[in-house]
Amino acid sequence: MSANLFSRLFDTMTEPDRLAIETAEGARISYGDLIAQSGRMANYLVSRGVKAGDRVAAQAEKSVPALVLYLAAVRAGAVYLPLNTAYTLNELDYFISDAEPALVVCDPARAEGITALAERVGARVDTLDAHGGGSLTEGAERCAAEFATVARGGDDLAAILYTSGTTGRSKGAMLSHDNLASNSLTLVDFWRFTRDDVLIHALPIYHTHGLFVASNVTLFARGAMIFLSRFDPNQVIDLMARATVLMGVPTFYTRLLQNPRLTREATRHMRLFVSGSAPLLADTHREWSARTGHAVLERYGMTETNMNTSNPYDGERVPGAVGLPLPGVAVRVTDPETGTELAPEAIGMIEVRGPNVFKGYWRMPEKTRAEFRPDGFFITGDLGKIDAKGYVHILGRGKDLVISGGFNVYPKEVESEIDAMPGVIESAVIGVTHPDFGEGVTAVVVADGNAGLTEGQVIHALDGRLAKFKMPKRVLFVNDLPRNTMGKVQKNVLRDTYAALYTKAD
Repeated sequence: MSANLFSRLFDTMTEPDRLAIETAEGARISYGDLIAQSGRMANYLVSRGVKAGDRVAAQAEKSVPALVLYLAAVRAGAVYLPLNTAYTLNELDYFISDAEPALVVCDPARAEGITALAERVGARVDTLDAHGGGSLTEGAERCAAEFATVARGGDDLAAILYTSGTTGRSKGAMLSHDNLASNSLTLVDFWRFTRDDVLIHALPIYHTHGLFVASNVTLFARGAMIFLSRFDPNQVIDLMARATVLMGVPTFYTRLLQNPRLTREATRHMRLFVSGSAPLLADTHREWSARTGHAVLERYGMTETNMNTSNPYDGERVPGAVGLPLPGVAVRVTDPETGTELAPEAIGMIEVRGPNVFKGYWRMPEKTRAEFRPDGFFITGDLGKIDAKGYVHILGRGKDLVISGGFNVYPKEVESEIDAMPGVIESAVIGVTHPDFGEGVTAVVVADGNAGLTEGQVIHALDGRLAKFKMPKRVLFVNDLPRNTMGKVQKNVLRDTYAALYTKAD
């Protein structure tokens, strides 16, 4: 059998009438429907000039056809490149120029601006709206459902996801068919997924959590998904009566806890609540257990690695810990300067190795070499420890990356936009613990005393320049930024100073 992820997902399908996806509007899509729809779309992609190894970029709102596009691109041997729907044209210019896709799929409302960017790299453009309409689906409907899945090797690329780093622009993490398949199959077993599971799918499908973990794991298990366009607490609580699993970010759980309808009775039919993409506060973990009788299962993953660790399905789920290494994955903590492995409880750099770890950064061989140890361990950039029981604890970002609402925010990118504003002398962007978003993006600004610059003016100037999730939740003004003897801004001091800034969800 081909190592193509699509082949691994569907070639052994023996029950094509089995339900795969149900939408909030009541549409029901079987596994056979998914195979047929992906075949039509794969045929259309080929008619648009997409060849094996070509990139297919997509910035489209969540819909069943948007998920089918992912499956079709992989089936056609292409490399799928999902893009956050919040990215501005300014940000998309870099991704499209760097990835050089053969085809870009976008919302019709953005087609004009994106076409101008795509033309520079010779890419074609198709449209797909939030309801699944557009030239992409119209073209696919005219194509045959039969399609011979393109054979791919395990090391061939299935996807590129852009992630933030410590210097320069975003980096494209190259994920292979083996990376995605191995991790999904491990999670099916570790989280006890079966054909009887029904997942409430309320996550976006442009990042690892919603696209690869939620979707692939459910499909491999032959379970079903209730596909929601967005997260709505009341709707999710209503669905719990006939679902079994919810995967979410910490924001989901804090919002649900604010709803008086969340009770033990409301969650009685559920078997598993998974949280990831950002730290879940220990207080949230404990409050959830008290209210529902369920312990949230927190896990640890990255764009570059998929999932690395997980609290156990059976056994203690430790508040504030991200659990034990998954089967086949090795995790260690090292001295950040020497790379020497540290003893249990010692704080250092978290490194991981396993079949889940990506192939490297797109067109950045030097950066790739710098992020891997000679023995194959990937340097995550996360500071943490492994306790005496083997549980991994994430204690901070070694690279000052901010994770807000499950999304990576690279401070330098926000700082560059602020520093370019008239009246700004310098700025420092930090993540501050936030009860709703995990970390709130916070800008600390030194302004010219004569400028009269206000918080509102800074935020207004950033609007349209940055994706919404990168926007500062607060802009604070100071006379000087704290520095060490080498002149480097001490962001740790700023984080300590403003640790209590967000005392309630904004």
